[in-house]
Amino acid sequence: MTAKRTYTWENGKKLVLGEKTLVMGILNVTPDSFSDGGKWNSVDKALRHMEQMVKDGADIIDIGAESSRPGFVTMPAEEEIARLEPFLAAVMRECPVPVSVDTFKAGTAAAAVSMGCDMLNDIWGLQYAQEPGEMAAVASKADIPVVVMHNQDGKTYDGDIIASMQAFFRRSVEIADAAGVKRENIILDPGIGFGKTPAGNLTVLRRQQELLTLDGTEYPLLLGTSRKSFIGAALDLPVDERMEATGATCVIGIMKGASIVRVHDVKPIARMCRMTDAVLAAD
Repeated sequence: MTAKRTYTWENGKKLVLGEKTLVMGILNVTPDSFSDGGKWNSVDKALRHMEQMVKDGADIIDIGAESSRPGFVTMPAEEEIARLEPFLAAVMRECPVPVSVDTFKAGTAAAAVSMGCDMLNDIWGLQYAQEPGEMAAVASKADIPVVVMHNQDGKTYDGDIIASMQAFFRRSVEIADAAGVKRENIILDPGIGFGKTPAGNLTVLRRQQELLTLDGTEYPLLLGTSRKSFIGAALDLPVDERMEATGATCVIGIMKGASIVRVHDVKPIARMCRMTDAVLAAD
């Protein structure tokens, strides 16, 4: 872990980055997620799953209403908002930990902010081409943390993959600066599984520490490897048998500086995180 930050909200919630690895539990309310589509697509089921993840050690709940599985076709913001609203309203009423909303569309983000969400999680890193500058404007006005993920169309890189990712993040920071987003509200995400080959994902994970500092500024890093296809490619495992390998990538990620891990299987991986933290803190 590098950058230490404390976030507080008017609803009384608090999040401290840099003291221990934080676990972000994934709450998909989509019918078509690659991993658990349709499992939590009633409000009652979603609430019970949220409660269980918090009990199991989730420090943040990340709720998404649109799948970003490989090959997905994006939906209009109005449709995404209509799907998200009943779930987010219920979760915000009952969730004792900060709630993040996973969307790359500014309209959806603005609706989520109006409902009181605590964080935004943008898989296009403030650079969604159809809405230039709009997500950054929402994040700036809300003055809440925003996860800025690396992404690109296609999986080829002209030069070094890490250098290309650093250039992407520089552009994201420029967009954020122009919109008035505080740098302390920016959390970087290397975007494992997005715009990268299986081999590229492994390279990024191995070299992740090179992304912790950008032009002299340290940023917290969120790592999302849970059940992703690069694990399947490496181990020839179906999506429902990737928990242990996900844990291994989380342990490696923590050792290379990740502050937050985003996972489906909260209970076992939270334990792996705590053990990894204990080892790293030992004399």
